[in-house]
Amino acid sequence: MNAPEFPGDADWLNTDRPLRLADFAGKLLLLDFWTYCCINCMQLLPTLRRLEREFPEELAVVGVHTPKFDQERATENVRQAVMRYGIRHPVLNDASMETWRQYAVRAWPTLMFVDPVGRVVGKVEGELRYEQGGELVRKMLEIFRAEGTLRPGPQVYDLESPRSGVLRYPGKVLADPVGERLFIADSGHHRVLVTDTEGQIQTVIGSGDEGLSDGVPEGARFSNPQGMALLGEVLYIADTGNHAVRAVDLEMAFVDTVVGTGERGVGRMDGGPGLTVPLRSPWDLVLVGRRLFIAMAGSHQLWMYDLESGLATAVAGTGGEGIVDGLPEEALLAQPSGIAADEDGVLYFADSETSAVRQADLITAYQVSTLVGSGLFDFGDVDGAASSARMQHPLGIAFEGGFVYVADTYNNKIKRVGTETLAVATMAGTGEPGYADGAFAAARFHEPGGLSILGERLYVADTNNHAVRVLDAANGTVSTLPVDF
Repeated sequence: MNAPEFPGDADWLNTDRPLRLADFAGKLLLLDFWTYCCINCMQLLPTLRRLEREFPEELAVVGVHTPKFDQERATENVRQAVMRYGIRHPVLNDASMETWRQYAVRAWPTLMFVDPVGRVVGKVEGELRYEQGGELVRKMLEIFRAEGTLRPGPQVYDLESPRSGVLRYPGKVLADPVGERLFIADSGHHRVLVTDTEGQIQTVIGSGDEGLSDGVPEGARFSNPQGMALLGEVLYIADTGNHAVRAVDLEMAFVDTVVGTGERGVGRMDGGPGLTVPLRSPWDLVLVGRRLFIAMAGSHQLWMYDLESGLATAVAGTGGEGIVDGLPEEALLAQPSGIAADEDGVLYFADSETSAVRQADLITAYQVSTLVGSGLFDFGDVDGAASSARMQHPLGIAFEGGFVYVADTYNNKIKRVGTETLAVATMAGTGEPGYADGAFAAARFHEPGGLSILGERLYVADTNNHAVRVLDAANGTVSTLPVDF
């Protein structure tokens, strides 16, 4: 079939003008239908980058961003995601899903291949590994060369300019009450900052260059680090983009990889010795004794790494995506991206794709249960009884004193869920994306992704504002932590 034309009234990113199919005549055009909440879409991006580097003049990639959540329809929010993920090809904001329908797309991500004369010649649903993608593109290009339709040439786009500053898209924050310090996942700079509770930087972990290498903190390399956990003077880091868990000995000043091979796992992932087990986008961590629990967003599971035995294994979730309670090994999870534990070791986690807050009791009841949330496409901004409350793609979670604190990311709010009262209430945030300090009810956030509690203060990684915000329960105000050297 002939490829449907792009809508004439849609917004574009990474280009100075709206594009048409004719702009890609003579090239193999790859349309990536994605949405920025989707972990599978994120995991596909490294494959696309490698393909773009390998075939710079013969292959053109266009992202077609088709939203799942309401928050994802706004062009400014898509722009932030494009810069956060380092996307360097043009992106169409398909907010009305018109292009999605014209190409009969059914799932995120979906790749559609358009030949040099504008015909749809291939479709791949789901993630595509680089080896598979490279072979497929090479075969297609051979055919088009033989047909004489291929016309290679350089491609230059007007890329979105990311904000520069001390922080860039911080994903998580961890407060240490013993050392009176903060650990900030400066995710966009591929590093972790150690500060005092007033924001003065004490240590930088990571060179700032994306990659995977151990060694001294200033030379080690990370990729989009997210959640952290602290045991004494050892900091564990979910190195999300490297599909690994790293350990930083803060006294000896050395970084080691303790779980993961550096490659994204595929298919069924069984446990084993930490360094032999491929992980899939670990997003957050929490310690219970000497067991490190991992919110494994990419495989829709909770994992556990035993610090004594060095073994890593899945402890909840079949690997299928959904929201089904019951025995941990039979439960369905959906992109768990935040995890915390109570004083008894019961786990609470933010199951992002179902906009849910869930509980995993692996000690006594041996059950996974749901506090807030009901389905993959059930979301909103509703407080009240937990059974009827709604959130929108929460990413961060913390526990204290019988309450689960939640970064309700796509609602741009901080909320609280009572484990005894089973009631949900907004603590701070108007719901409108933006940046404003002040009283809880007037404060504004922009897709907060992580939070941590220290005394009467709640520290929040306010991702799209490139900031750490401080909620002071004593006076009911929000301020910005002045992170600097």
